[in-house]
Amino acid sequence: MSSDFDGWRKKIDEIDRRLLELLNKRSHCAIKIGAIKKSRNLPALSPKREEDILDRMTKANRGPLESASIQRLFEAIINETRAVERYTMENKSKDEPTSDKE
Repeated sequence: MSSDFDGWRKKIDEIDRRLLELLNKRSHCAIKIGAIKKSRNLPALSPKREEDILDRMTKANRGPLESASIQRLFEAIINETRAVERYTMENKSKDEPTSDKE
């Protein structure tokens, strides 16, 4: 029984590592988008885009998490990503990462 428990925990640890990697990739994309928005004098906030993301993710959800949970998770992800994007827009381009890691 203990090895079953440990096995499931190891799976969760690997999923967490992959989630972290994906969240950082998403943040790198936001940095690039922030730089483009800055160069085009566009606002950081894109309410329609954010609404579309939330709608798309809740519709794609097949559970077991409820759609309300998915919405809260993606709202937090969007808020944190927007903070990275705003930082990019408010600071000199030298503060932007130079890597295009994917």
